[in-house]
Amino acid sequence: MTYASKVLDLAQQVAQSQADRVSEASALLVGSIRADGVVNAFGSGHSEAIAMEIAGRAGGLVPSNRLSPRDLVLYGGQPPSVLTPELERDPAVAHQIYDLAPVEPQDVFVLISSSGVNGAVVELATIVKERGHPLIALTSVEHSTRMTSRHPSGGKLLDLADVVLDNGAPYGDAILDLPGGGSYGAVSTITSALLAQMVVTEAVDALVALGETPPIYLSVNVTGGDEHNKALESRYTGRIRRGS
Repeated sequence: MTYASKVLDLAQQVAQSQADRVSEASALLVGSIRADGVVNAFGSGHSEAIAMEIAGRAGGLVPSNRLSPRDLVLYGGQPPSVLTPELERDPAVAHQIYDLAPVEPQDVFVLISSSGVNGAVVELATIVKERGHPLIALTSVEHSTRMTSRHPSGGKLLDLADVVLDNGAPYGDAILDLPGGGSYGAVSTITSALLAQMVVTEAVDALVALGETPPIYLSVNVTGGDEHNKALESRYTGRIRRGS
C-alpha cells in the first residue's frame, strides 16, 4: 500500500494547494462556454490521457475538443509514419495542430505537459496567446523548473499560461525509490486527472449557480444517453469533433 498511500497524500496536497488556481481556471472555462466557446485540450504522450478527461467523456462538457499530434493523420492527411516519439519536440507541429482545429476566438485552451518544455507544446502555447485565447497550463512546476526548454525561445509552458495548475509530480514523475538509485511509480497522470476534473466540475457548478443548464455528456451506456448527447452536440456542429 506504500504507493497508494503516497498517491493519496499527494492528491490531497494538490487539491488543497491548487484550489484557488482551479477556481481561476474554471472561471476561464465558464467565460468561454457562455460566449459559445469550446474548451480545447491538448496533450501528447501520457498527457493525452488528461486531454481525454476534459474532452468528450461522460460527465464532462460537450463543447470540448481533444487536440493531439494524431490530428496530423486524422485530419491533415499525413501518413501514420509521422507519429514518432520525437514529434512532440518539433515546434512546427503546433502550427499544424492549431490550423487543423475548428478554433474560434472565444475558445479557451488547456495544455497538458508535466515537463512543459517540449517544442510542440511551448509553440502551441505561444500561438494560443498570440491569437488571444485564455490559456490554462497543467504541468509539474518542480519538474519544469529543473528542465532546460527544448523550444528555440527558451520558454516553457508555465511561462505563457494565464493560469498554471501544478500537478505536484516530482522531477522524473515517479515517487518510489529503487535500491541503488532511480525511482518508479508515476503519479502525474493521477494528479493531473484530479485537477482536470476539479476544473470542469467547478465550472459546471458555476454555470448552475448562474441559472444555466450546463451542456454535459451522459454515458452512452445509460438509457437515453445517445439521444441526449446527439441533441447537445448538434448545437456545436462544426465546432467539435469526435475522432478516435
